[in-house]
Amino acid sequence: MAEKSDDLEKPVGYELGWERLETTYPYAEPRFRIRKDLVRLPNGRVIDYAYTETKGALWIVPVTEDNKIILIRQYRYPNDDWLWEVPAGGLFDHTGSLEELALRELREEIGAVCEELIYISRYYGAPSASDTVCHVMMARGTQLAHAPEREQTEFIEIHPKPVSEAMSLARGGKICDGRSALALLLCEPYLKE
Repeated sequence: MAEKSDDLEKPVGYELGWERLETTYPYAEPRFRIRKDLVRLPNGRVIDYAYTETKGALWIVPVTEDNKIILIRQYRYPNDDWLWEVPAGGLFDHTGSLEELALRELREEIGAVCEELIYISRYYGAPSASDTVCHVMMARGTQLAHAPEREQTEFIEIHPKPVSEAMSLARGGKICDGRSALALLLCEPYLKE
């Protein structure tokens, strides 16, 4: 499937002299699709530029009343490893608000509820290879309330950690999922020991 260029789609690139000539989607699935643009650069050279398109995702830092951060260890098939993370979810199958998605992911991944959600920030997770916007929220007053309602591919362990230990894991490179580590670090100014 090919689309004709719409220069208004990437106005900053257009102002810099990038001209999108054509777009194709060689692979698509519910969570993402691969987009391949034929682009004329400001120097006149024509190249293929491929990247992953998504609807974005949300990372939630759950904080309990006694100031513990609920981390998870999750098996990740692409890496064939157990990774320290915070709960997260994609927007690909969600039509509501970020708050509703945060509540859903807390319920599904760790069986939790929370008293308050605070939007912290957003960032781009892999800007040279994806358009994914990563949102970060903090869930205050998080309580493990019921059994998780996980997807069939989610193999997750739940580990509440003192704030200082969670931050040490993030700063020390023990949280190898960069998006979870950054979510923790972005929440740090809002956390108390």
